[in-house]
Amino acid sequence: MKLKIIKDNNPVMRKKSLPVELPLSEQDRELLNSMSEYLRLSQDEEYAKRHNIKSGVGLAAIQVNVLKRMFVVYINSGDELIHYQIVNPKIIETSVKKCALSDGEGCLSVDKEHKGLVHRYNKIKIQAYNALTDEEIELTLKGYLAVVFQHEYDHLDGLFYYDRIDKNNPDKPLFNEEII
Repeated sequence: MKLKIIKDNNPVMRKKSLPVELPLSEQDRELLNSMSEYLRLSQDEEYAKRHNIKSGVGLAAIQVNVLKRMFVVYINSGDELIHYQIVNPKIIETSVKKCALSDGEGCLSVDKEHKGLVHRYNKIKIQAYNALTDEEIELTLKGYLAVVFQHEYDHLDGLFYYDRIDKNNPDKPLFNEEII
């Protein structure tokens, strides 16, 4: 399945995604697998250059014009592969402490650079269905991984990372915020 990433100026990107019916349909499973494959290939430097695509670690269904509450996280650090196909996620707990990536965030759907700190929870607990293992899961995520999950989760509600940048003080950390 060939995927086309839609951009942030597409009005679909501001819509709220709808819950996914379980058990997963073959179509939904195929879409999730295609999203995982897209991310895997995007992290291959030669492939990404040849096909003129940005490298990504997360992709929400809405970014391929499907309004369903599901996203994929695929992070291959060489030492470890972190791979989830998340369906109907709910963030059920958040830390008081916040964090932000020192270089800001990027997005496959956003071409224009938006500089500034994106304030996120440093730690989250999330409940979801993981299509890779076909089971309901509960994950406690911290730091970078928590940021990635929150970024994709925001897409499901029609939000972009740059919506979270303080327009008046884009580079100012919050009190007690951890900069990663």
